[in-house]
Amino acid sequence: MPPLPIPTLQILDLLATAVFAISGSLVAAGARQTMVTFAFFAVATGVGGGTVRDLFIGAPVFWIANPVPLVVCLGAALVVWCTPRGWWAERALEWFDAIGICAYGVYGAAKALEYGVPALPSAVMGVITACLGGIFRDVLAGVPSIVIRPEIYVTAVAAGSGSFVILLSLGVPAAIAAMVAFALAFVVRALAITRGLALPHYER
Repeated sequence: MPPLPIPTLQILDLLATAVFAISGSLVAAGARQTMVTFAFFAVATGVGGGTVRDLFIGAPVFWIANPVPLVVCLGAALVVWCTPRGWWAERALEWFDAIGICAYGVYGAAKALEYGVPALPSAVMGVITACLGGIFRDVLAGVPSIVIRPEIYVTAVAAGSGSFVILLSLGVPAAIAAMVAFALAFVVRALAITRGLALPHYER
């Protein structure tokens, strides 16, 4: 597989970190927490999934090797802290989370491929990278995690990370594959948010 392309996937990485950090900060804002809690939620949400991914694939933990993601998370927390809650749209958390999972799903799969992980596990690494940050946020906030709702969520991430791996295997340039996969995942998640699309649930 090709090495991690610059700057397309690195932009997706920072984008995902920023929007996940914002989503974590918005949860802290909704609970009227302190600035320290804002920062903690932002960091846990922004880098949580990527941390687990790096530990699994044997890569240096990205925010320890490079402090920029931490700066992005803390900056996001500060921005949310300094703005009135009413400035953020009612469903801002869902949309920021949607951008984050789609970007991280593609980036997580790409980084796993770069470290020699086979195609299918790499796609799974994309899902892990995308979903764990939100799970950590929800657990810390004491709210039901979005991944256990019937609404399409993990499926959107899997569509993105899986299509990225498939497109690369077909010889599509990595930057184009990343953009197409991100767009596909985001469209699926956006339809779930706006139309309430959900998978069939177990009824037996």
